[in-house]
Amino acid sequence: QVQLVESGGGLVQPGGSLRLSCAASGFTLDYYAIGWFRQAPGQEREGVSCIDSSDGSTYYADSVKGRFTISRSDADNTVNLQMNSLKPEDTAIYYCNADGNWGQGTQVTVSS
Repeated sequence: QVQLVESGGGLVQPGGSLRLSCAASGFTLDYYAIGWFRQAPGQEREGVSCIDSSDGSTYYADSVKGRFTISRSDADNTVNLQMNSLKPEDTAIYYCNADGNWGQGTQVTVSS
């Protein structure tokens, strides 16, 4: 059974950091491009970052470029999203996606 599980969300003050993880079971992540998305209340889901399976190339939305870093850990079959210099507008539920499969999401709240 293919399953993705996100973790690492929480409440953090502006300027703080969080590290999200996307753990896969039932398939090997390094065969797929993996994307992180987020959805804030009342807004559409948007792409945040992704990492390619073939050459490890990465993509970042302009809103997070320079602050977020996506990485893959093949040993753990996870993809991580390091989020630094967090802003209130980063508040959202964060989801990972691989091959059309979605996790349940993890809540990130940036507030003082």
